Amino acid sequence: MRDSVSSPEIPASIAPAEQRSTGRIVGLVAGDIVSFLVFATVGRGSHGEANGLGAGLEIARTALPFALGWFVVSPFIGAFRRRLTDTPLRMLARTELAWLAAWPVAMLLRRIFVNDGITLRNFLVFALVVLISNSIFLGVWRTGFALVERMRRG
Repeated sequence: MRDSVSSPEIPASIAPAEQRSTGRIVGLVAGDIVSFLVFATVGRGSHGEANGLGAGLEIARTALPFALGWFVVSPFIGAFRRRLTDTPLRMLARTELAWLAAWPVAMLLRRIFVNDGITLRNFLVFALVVLISNSIFLGVWRTGFALVERMRRG
């Protein structure tokens, strides 16, 4: 007999699809986080800042505003919707559109978190580097994800 407090059972025909969808999103989120950590590691290294295993907290702190901007905006642009990201080309296009929309938010958060007093000109150059670099990192990672997903589907 079922307990009246427990939640209703999910029909077997629905559960695997929901699990695959959840697993897909978790995989994308994890990869996105790694992508921002790689970006922060490369960036810190190019400025002569600590970027090895011992600098994990500093790397995470550097990546945080960019990742937050991405995770706040990209779901609204459809970066995690299967039907908008189900092929490598769609994934790449949606990723680039989502990053373009998230980029100003990420830069604003970075400015709030790290007020380093750089000049406007230097900030604009930095902002362009952030736009292009994360566009490449996210685009390569997520297109690769879509390729693997496509191969698994057959």
